[in-house]
Amino acid sequence: MARYHPPQPKSSPYITVDGYQALQDELEALWRRRHHVTQALAAAAAEGDRSENAEYIYRKKELREIDRRLRYLQKRLPDLNVVRQLPGDQAAVFFGAWVRLEDAAGKESVYRIVGPDEFDVGKGYISMDAPMARALMKRRVDDAVTVHTPKGDKVYCIVEIAYSKIE
Repeated sequence: MARYHPPQPKSSPYITVDGYQALQDELEALWRRRHHVTQALAAAAAEGDRSENAEYIYRKKELREIDRRLRYLQKRLPDLNVVRQLPGDQAAVFFGAWVRLEDAAGKESVYRIVGPDEFDVGKGYISMDAPMARALMKRRVDDAVTVHTPKGDKVYCIVEIAYSKIE
């Protein structure tokens, strides 16, 4: 028996120019990869008994994963709004901003606010739908920001805002 999962809330349709280009590049690479996988699948299928053919089973699974991602990208890319212009007020935090924060212990961290399709914690990219980004929006340097987390509220101070990468 399947359990009911309510639909996920719709994510924001905004994306940076670099993020959009990365998704386009991924789409093109997936089509090239799909071509190679279908050739390998056809070769594996020609070997005979498919029920015990590990190569055939693996390639079918790989093809399903590629097709799933292709469907997602083909549906998502036309819906995205590429943000090409900087905001009028660059002293406040808006989409695309790099923000340097300092916590109560004096530890600094840098985040960039991006669309949900391009977040990458390793690079410091956080989704504009994330609690941290929502708390930062429209704030200015020296503002105290309270972020509600499962482990409790955390307070940060905005040290720097820039619309080009902060080192």
